[in-house]
Amino acid sequence: MKKEISVGGQAVIEGVMMRGPERLATAIRRKNGDIELLLTPFVSVTTKVKVLGYPIIRGFVSLIEMMKIGFSTLTFSADRYELDIQEEARRKGENIKEKSPFAAKMEETFSFVFAFGIALLLFGLLPYKLADWLNLSKQDIFFNLFAGCIRIVFFVLYVWLISLIKDVKRLFRYHGAEHKNVNAYEHNSNLDPKSIQTFSTIHPRCGTSFMIFVLLVGILIFSITDSLVSYFIIGGPIPVLIRFGYHLLMIPLIAGVSYEVLKFSGNNLNHPLVKIMTIPGMALQKITTQPPDDDMIETALVAMKAALDMDYSQHNVRLVENSK
Repeated sequence: MKKEISVGGQAVIEGVMMRGPERLATAIRRKNGDIELLLTPFVSVTTKVKVLGYPIIRGFVSLIEMMKIGFSTLTFSADRYELDIQEEARRKGENIKEKSPFAAKMEETFSFVFAFGIALLLFGLLPYKLADWLNLSKQDIFFNLFAGCIRIVFFVLYVWLISLIKDVKRLFRYHGAEHKNVNAYEHNSNLDPKSIQTFSTIHPRCGTSFMIFVLLVGILIFSITDSLVSYFIIGGPIPVLIRFGYHLLMIPLIAGVSYEVLKFSGNNLNHPLVKIMTIPGMALQKITTQPPDDDMIETALVAMKAALDMDYSQHNVRLVENSK
C-alpha cells in the first residue's frame, strides 16, 4: 500500500533535493563526509490561487516552479562543491583566484543563454528544417511525426552522451538514490540504507518520463493544430518559421497536457494503457538513474526525511542557514 503524501525531487551536485508538502530540503554530501541540509519553506502557488490549480494550467505553472527550484538548488549545490575545491586547494598550498560577483554572474548568464540556444536549435528549429528539406511541409501529420521522432532521437542521444561524463554519471547515481528512497517510502519499507537499496531506481513520476510525454504529446497536438491552420487559415503548406513560431507559443499547453498524462499514469500504474505509455520514459531512466552507494542513499534519505518533517537526528547533519 502506497503512502498518500507524495514526495519527489531531483539530484543536484553531490546531493539530492526533495520536495514535501510544505518545504524543500536539499542535502549535500561534503568532502569531509558531513551532510549539509538547506531547508526552504515552499507551498505551490497552485494551492494558493484557485484558477492556477485547474487541470492543464497547473501543469505549466508547476513546470515553471520546478524550473525555478531546480536552478536555485543546483546553484546552492554548485556553491558547496566550489567550497570543497577551494578548501582542498588551500590544503595543498595552491593560490586561489577569486571571481568577482560580476564575472560570476556574467559567466552564469552566458552559460544559460548558450544552453538555451543549443536546445532551441536541436529540439526546435533543426527538426523542422530537416522535415522541410524532405518536402513534408504539405503533409502536416507526417511533418510533425518526423520532426517529433527526430526530437526524441536527439534527446535520447543527448542524455546518453552526457551520461558518459564522469560528473554527470555521479549526478545520475544521486538521481538513482532519490528514486530508491521515494520507492521505499511509498511502499512503507524500513528507511535504512540496506532496505532502501533493495528498491528500484526507476519511478513513473520521474522528470525523465515527463520529458518523453512532452515530446509525444507535442506530436499529437501539433499535428492536429497544423492540420486546422493549414486548411482553415493559410489554405496550403505552412512556412517553417511560422509553424515554429506558433508551436513555441503552444509549449504551455503541451506541458500542461503532459503533466496531466503523467499524473494519471502515476495514479493508475496497473492500467494496461498506462503500462504502454510509461515504457519509453521508464526505459530512458535506465540511463538517467544509476546505482547509488550507501552514502548517496543516506544523503537522499536525509533530504526526504527533512522534506516530510520526519526525524533525521540519527544522521550526521549540519543545517545551513537560508540566506533568502
